[in-house]
Amino acid sequence: MGKLDGKVAVITGGNSGIGLATAKRFVQEGAQVFITGRRAPDLKRAVKEIGGNVTPFQGDVSVLSDLDRLYDLVKKTTGHIDVVFANAGGGTIAPLGQITEEDFDKTFGSNVKGALFTVQKALPLLKNGSSVILTGSTTSITGTPAFSVYSATKAAIRNFARTWILDLKERKIRVNVLSPGPTRTPGLLGLAPADQGDSLLGSFAEQIPLGRVGEPDEIAKVAVFLASEDSSFVNGVELFADGGSAQI
Repeated sequence: MGKLDGKVAVITGGNSGIGLATAKRFVQEGAQVFITGRRAPDLKRAVKEIGGNVTPFQGDVSVLSDLDRLYDLVKKTTGHIDVVFANAGGGTIAPLGQITEEDFDKTFGSNVKGALFTVQKALPLLKNGSSVILTGSTTSITGTPAFSVYSATKAAIRNFARTWILDLKERKIRVNVLSPGPTRTPGLLGLAPADQGDSLLGSFAEQIPLGRVGEPDEIAKVAVFLASEDSSFVNGVELFADGGSAQI
């Protein structure tokens, strides 16, 4: 018997990295999963990797009409949602003085606007007592050179959880933030030139008490905890899965 048997989950950004690893884990634990992504080839590959009990949806979480189409699909297919993992997002390296309006709008659009409306538009389908998981980051509480815009979005995500648990208290919907540290994902590796990925990971590993970066499946296991009844009294927290890096 899986920890998510019979549950319906929506995972945005489920076509790669942490989202894909989480989709695999959710399916293994018995959930029926919807994943979103912006690129059709990535979605096709993800569905093949997951292997079953998954429905792909191509769309952009910062485009509200795409979210409407997503939830129309979910409504017609299952009629309800038990877990929303608002995971889609990203960022770019840009020090103060070189930040462009385009970078700002894109990062806040996916990370903040996207997360907000992913959850808000899910509310009519979310069952009472459901679990909402927001992807945060250790950057929500630490300073990271040339990463201020991304970091600000994750600080916003942290406060969403604190506020939404009050807005949703009558429905007993839990909202928690899962904040990974540096994790071996395409998004992180994409911050470095193609031939410098290992060097980037090595530099992060030196700053982590466990001496290494995380793996997507390690973060996915924490997502399973937050989605399941194992965390039934966990609400409004920021749970760091970071090898200790945010604690020093």
